[in-house]
Amino acid sequence: MSDHYFTAEPASDAERRLVAVDLAGTATQVEVAGGIFSPGGLDKGTRVLLGEVPAPPAGDLLDLGCGWGPIALTMALRAPGATVWAVDVNLRALDLVRRNAERLGVAGRVRAVTPDEVPHDVRFAALWSNPPIRVGKQVLHDMLRRWLPRLVPGGAPGGAWLVVQKNLGSDSLARWIEAELDLPTERVTSSKGFRVLHSTR
Repeated sequence: MSDHYFTAEPASDAERRLVAVDLAGTATQVEVAGGIFSPGGLDKGTRVLLGEVPAPPAGDLLDLGCGWGPIALTMALRAPGATVWAVDVNLRALDLVRRNAERLGVAGRVRAVTPDEVPHDVRFAALWSNPPIRVGKQVLHDMLRRWLPRLVPGGAPGGAWLVVQKNLGSDSLARWIEAELDLPTERVTSSKGFRVLHSTR
C-alpha cells in the first residue's frame, strides 16, 4: 500500500531534493521529498491561492495542512511582523518546513508543529489553506470545525482563505461552512479549475 501525504510518518524514500519555486515574488529553492503533498514543487491549487490572497495581517497566522511549506513560507515573507503556525500531521513535511524556513531566513517566525502542539489559547488573524479534500468529507469537516472558530473577528485580509477544486465540492463546502459554522463565506474567484473561498467571523 502506498503512502499518502496525510500519513504521519511515511515509509517511502525520504531522500530530499531541491526544486526551484517562486514564493512571494522571489525566485528561490526549497527542499521537497516523497511521502508528502505535492513533492514536485508548487501545486496548481496553492499557486492559485497565493496569487489571489491579499498580504496577511500581523499576529498569529495559520497554514493548515502545510506540506513542505509554500503557504507558511509565503505568509512569513509577506508579513514580517507575524508568527506563522505551519500545521500538519506529516512529520516529514514539518521537518521540510523547518529546513525551508531556515533556507529562506524566516525560521524565527515559522513554527512547524502537529495540531496538538498549537497552544489552545492562540487565535489566528488569518488562516490560509489548500485543505486535504481527499482525506474525506468527515475528516475535512472535523478539521475545519477545530480551526475556523479560532479566527479573530474581522474581514479581509484576515479570515480563512481556502482553495478547493470546483469539481471536488468547493461550492458545497462554502455552503457547509456557512450553515454549520455560521461563518459568512464568499466565493472570491475561480481560476484553472479551482475556487478561492473567504470565510470571516
